[in-house]
Amino acid sequence: MITLLRNLTTIIHPHGGFDTLPTASETTPGADLARIKYYRNYLAHLDDGKVESTVFNTAWNIIPEIRWTAYEGECDLLRTKILDQTNREIMMDIKRSNDEIKELKESFASLKRSHDELQVDHAEMTKEVKRLKTLQDDTVPWNIRVKKSNIKWLLKILIGKMLSRKIELKS
Repeated sequence: MITLLRNLTTIIHPHGGFDTLPTASETTPGADLARIKYYRNYLAHLDDGKVESTVFNTAWNIIPEIRWTAYEGECDLLRTKILDQTNREIMMDIKRSNDEIKELKESFASLKRSHDELQVDHAEMTKEVKRLKTLQDDTVPWNIRVKKSNIKWLLKILIGKMLSRKIELKS
């Protein structure tokens, strides 16, 4: 709506443009539109949907300064108007949806952690399967291989001792 008004009418643009909050000294209809746009965007894009009282009062106090006196009485009524049941239901639905989104985010994070753990476990299991497969493919049984490796180990020790005795005898 603001885009249409500022481009299709002869409204004078405020000094900072329509995308920034005009100073209080600017009282043109263009500045009033910029004020409405600024506070509308600020309030519409709150993360948690809650407005601090000071921010609300600041934004609300700007409204009477706008020179559209035709809506002055209606604005006074809207400030204290109790939300009807439909609005309350919509707000409750929004709150429930936000709670569900939080729960889904937590569930997603938990699933991601589980997925990462499963990937690590899978990698370890793959290594173990490969190791077992090579053991199974080997023609020498493990118990004989152990005996062979023990014999090799004993031979190394005996050769080492013999060499050290030989060196002692020469000296």
